[in-house]
Amino acid sequence: MSLDQLIHNCKTDDTKAQSELYQLFSGTLFSVSLKYSRNYAEAEDNLQDAFITIFNKIKQYKNKGSFEGWLKRITINTALQRYRSQKVFDIINEEAIVADDIEIDEDDVGLDFLLQCIQELPDRYRLVFNLYVLDGYSHKEIADLLGINSGTTKSNLSRARQLLKEKIIIYKSRIPNSQSL
Repeated sequence: MSLDQLIHNCKTDDTKAQSELYQLFSGTLFSVSLKYSRNYAEAEDNLQDAFITIFNKIKQYKNKGSFEGWLKRITINTALQRYRSQKVFDIINEEAIVADDIEIDEDDVGLDFLLQCIQELPDRYRLVFNLYVLDGYSHKEIADLLGINSGTTKSNLSRARQLLKEKIIIYKSRIPNSQSL
């Protein structure tokens, strides 16, 4: 069955088609969910909530643009919804922003370790870091998504990078011959 036919069948509340769509995209969307979650269990909850939203809103999808992109946006928004009501973002003065751009070389530490470090960041830093660095959102888009000002997004991104750099320095200092990683 083609993707277009699968989408059409999901729009008619066909549970077999919904199950097939879930099987087709759950792996990809779980990876997206995991980036925005504190842990594996929360990522699973976010994925389930995202699919409920997807099936409830699939009739709104008009076959314009990437279907997978549409699914990812819903998944990201579902994860972000958990944090909007929790007031996890600091309100700051925009002049207090440290414009320190820290480069992180994932070749030096390994992707698994880097992803673990990202997942361990405090919510406000992890969300902004993922949206900006991993998903390519602008500071204005992030501010709109999270209901904060762009100064706060810039500050949180800077702090996330600083925390990651500190974790990597500690990690590399514990590994003999870390230059060969």
